[in-house]
Order: sequence, then C-alpha cells, then structure tokens
Amino acid sequence: MYFHKEPPYTHGQPPRTAILLCNLGTPDAPSASAVRRYLAEFLSDRRVVEIPRLLWWLILHGIILRFRPAKSAAKYASIWTKDGSPLKVWTEKQAKMLQGWLGQRNHSVKVRWAMRYGSTSIASQLDAMKADGVTRVLVLPAYPQYSATTTASVFDAVYAWAQRTRFLPEFRFINHYHDHPDYIDALAASVLRHWKSNGYSTPLVMSFHGVPARTLELGDPYHCECFKTARLLAERLKLKKEEYKVTFQSRLGRAQWLQPYTQPSLVALAKAGVKRVDVVCPGFISDCLETLEEISMEARAAFLLAGGKTFHYIPCLNDDPEWIVALCNVSAQHLAGWDTHLPPDKAALVTSREEALALGAKT
Repeated sequence: MYFHKEPPYTHGQPPRTAILLCNLGTPDAPSASAVRRYLAEFLSDRRVVEIPRLLWWLILHGIILRFRPAKSAAKYASIWTKDGSPLKVWTEKQAKMLQGWLGQRNHSVKVRWAMRYGSTSIASQLDAMKADGVTRVLVLPAYPQYSATTTASVFDAVYAWAQRTRFLPEFRFINHYHDHPDYIDALAASVLRHWKSNGYSTPLVMSFHGVPARTLELGDPYHCECFKTARLLAERLKLKKEEYKVTFQSRLGRAQWLQPYTQPSLVALAKAGVKRVDVVCPGFISDCLETLEEISMEARAAFLLAGGKTFHYIPCLNDDPEWIVALCNVSAQHLAGWDTHLPPDKAALVTSREEALALGAKT
C-alpha cells in the first residue's frame, strides 16, 4: 500500500509545470503471485467492472483470482523482456522522449509516467512532483479514445490523491485525442512503412480494446471514437469501406461486449478465402499483452488454423519519432496559457530519438 506524505509548502516558490503520462498497468513480474496482486487491484475498480459489488467480490475472489493468475502469468512470460514488461518499457521511454521533444521547443516541463494499477502508481508520482515543487500538472492518459473504464479511472486516481492533499497543484486533464490529425498521421505512417516493407494488402483489420456493450447505452463515447479513429485512418490511407474492418478484442466474461469481436472476425475472413490479413491496434500506443500475445500470437494462430496463409501484426506506435512529435503537439495545445518556456540560451535542439531520450533523462 502506498502511504501519502505531503512535503512542506515553500512560500514564494516559482510555478513549475509537469506532465503525468498515465498508462493502464502491468504486473511487476510474470509470476502467478504478481499477476494476482495486479488483477486484484485492476478488477476491483468500479469503473472497470460495473456489476453489484457483493456478487462481483464473490466471483473475483472465489473464481478469477484462484484460477486466472497462473494462466495469465504464462502469457506475460511469453512477451516479457530483459527490461521487464513491454508496456512499462515503452511508457517510460515515451515519457523521456516527450520531455526531450518539449525541451526542443523551449518548454521547461518535467514528464513523469505512472500506471493506474500496480507500480509506479499515480499517487507516488504526484507526491514526487510536489516534492519537486511542481505547481501545475497536465494529466495525459495513454488512451486516445475516451472511456470511463480507462480515462475516467485515471482521473479518479488523481482525484483520490487530491482528497488527501492540502495544497493542490493546478490540474488540467486531456480527455482524448482520437481524431487529432498528428495522431492519425502517425498511425498512417506506421501502416505505410509496413506496406512498403511487406507489400500492400487488404483487408486491414483495426482492432480496438473491447468494453461491455452496455457502456455505449450508458453514454460512453468510446465506441464512437474508435470508429472515428478508424474512419480517419482509412481516409488517410485511401482505403475503401470494404478494404478495412473495425473489431474489438479482449472480451472478459459472458456479457455482450462491443462487436464484432477480433478473433472470430479473423477466423471468418480465413474461412471466406482471405489468405493474408494485416492487423493494427490503433487504440494502444504501446505494445503490451493485448497486442503482443493476444493479437500477434493467439489471433495469428487462429487465423492460420482457419485456412489463412499470412498474418502480419503492425506494431504499436511505441517510440516512433513521428508519434512522439504528435504527443508533443497534443501536450503543447493543452499547456497553452501556462508559461513553460526556457530562455533562448537554454533551449535544446533535438534531431533524433537518441537525443530526445538523452535530454529527457537529464532534465
């Protein structure tokens, strides 16, 4: 458990600005015990599972946390790297690069990263920001499309920290950037690079993370924002409606989720005679279990078993410089009005991924 300790207030301290890049979370290790701790926190979030608490407590602790951790740990082990979880590795790298690119534009902004579940927690990073004298925080969720199950849950964690903090920094929150032109351009560029290396092919399957179908009925904009992202990406790639397909993955439980489901759709394509599919996951900005194992391994195997011949997974944006520039542009728009600029003689010039990482690590 994380214990909150507020640093003393320094009178007359100058304003300092920081960005908190928040992703979903990951176990600390690919072990059953670590996965159990992670799932217990994740699946206890009322934003994630919206069924009566007592019933869900019995299901979670009586069934899921008894049998799922070992199975999920094996999946995590299949994608684990020498540096740890891919999601953690990419999120940390994105934060460093974002700080570097903002420095190139003369912004004196500290960028920290946090996970909604597991470590490093949102609360611990906000405490670290206060200890650094930060007085203004831009909260940047790693979710291009808004959902109460993800984006709002990040905001909940910030609000929970705020409730036990006396002197609050000024906060701004980014709800979404699903239709931001630079985000769409970065996605399109990644697909075009893939086609340049592997040959042009359709259909292009755009797989988004799924959520229960009832969230759409309750007013969650996620479904609509996913389809808008897909439409804009298709337009940018000059694809006709029949040349791409939008699907939803990562279904949990027996309730109806947003459809069509990814794996059954891929199987149907193979059985219909489609020999090659290219799959991209626009809603994930970092490769993780849901992309590397669920799509690149499980979905690939299902497509090939059903008669398909060639399956290509197009990696997430990760540390793509064009994507970091897009993230920088999104951030800069929301920083407007806060004086964050460095004096000209202290401005840095960033021309490569390596320089951006180096600058991010120094500042």
